[in-house]
Amino acid sequence: MSDDIGTADGIVRADRMMHDDAQENNLRPQLLNEFLGQRAVKENLSVFIAAARERQEPLDHLFLIGPPGLGKTTLAQITAHELGADFKVTSAPALEKPKDVAGILSTITPRTVFFIDEVHRLKPAIEEMLYIAMEDFEIDWIIGQGAAARTVRIPIPQFTLVGATTKAGMVSSPLISRFGIIQRFDYYTHAELADIIHRSARILSVAVDDDAAQMMAECSRGTPRVANRILRRMRDFAQVHGTGRVTPDVISYGLERLEIDSLGLEKYDREILLSIIHNFGGGPVGAETLAISIGESIDTLEDYYEPYLIQCGLLQRTPRGRVVTDKAYAHLGMKGNAHRADERLLF
Repeated sequence: MSDDIGTADGIVRADRMMHDDAQENNLRPQLLNEFLGQRAVKENLSVFIAAARERQEPLDHLFLIGPPGLGKTTLAQITAHELGADFKVTSAPALEKPKDVAGILSTITPRTVFFIDEVHRLKPAIEEMLYIAMEDFEIDWIIGQGAAARTVRIPIPQFTLVGATTKAGMVSSPLISRFGIIQRFDYYTHAELADIIHRSARILSVAVDDDAAQMMAECSRGTPRVANRILRRMRDFAQVHGTGRVTPDVISYGLERLEIDSLGLEKYDREILLSIIHNFGGGPVGAETLAISIGESIDTLEDYYEPYLIQCGLLQRTPRGRVVTDKAYAHLGMKGNAHRADERLLF
């Protein structure tokens, strides 16, 4: 992207990205009762927040697990708002040294909600500092250098750490054990996504037919972030090529232009399936080899593309690698290879 910024087209794309980010923030709910979906998570959290408010204590540390785009960051912001507390946000890759954490925790106010995204990517030294901060509300600070160096424990205000991850299996057990509340996010239903689309449409002042909202919901990968992104693009198509109202015809036209099919598969989703079929005989193939074959990072493959393909029943993970299912062959309009796939699954 940096190569494009110097061009007029690059500036337009950069402006569009910043505009979309600002709109995404505007679409975030501010209160728990405005947060749609994730009913069990929301009901449990409402109890814990109410109890903490009544006791005038910080909420216990909160661990949020789930695929990207399901509302973990939004729920952390809502938690701070419902508690009437300050909100500090960062991501694990941005915390390079213990002093980065110390700088944040030494300036917080009591009951602050401190949100760390991608918590599975924390460095060991930072994790160890967080252990003490989470349990004892103190941080270790080294004074002096060399042989004269000594460690001093500095008290900090009581706070709530909210950790979010897409890969709970990569978070160390000692860190997980220090979270008092653990909540897992599930993909959204089509009905929930349609409600989210209607809510976002009201905020964006765009008219959306019920059938159009349902069509968008069905191709939103079970994810509100994707649903809102599709809504914004359909609004553009309705404005330029229609009457300004988002109708089923606008959706059909827009999805074709964006190369999104009825299941919500995008160009790269289909390339993943086709690469396995054409280059690896339908599988099995390892994640690293597959990522190289489609020119994507393995993290993007495993975090964004694979979970939805597996959820749709188009891809299977086996001990020997990824295998395309008969349903994927049918969806792509290709003749299946069930016999060979069954043979591979026996290994």
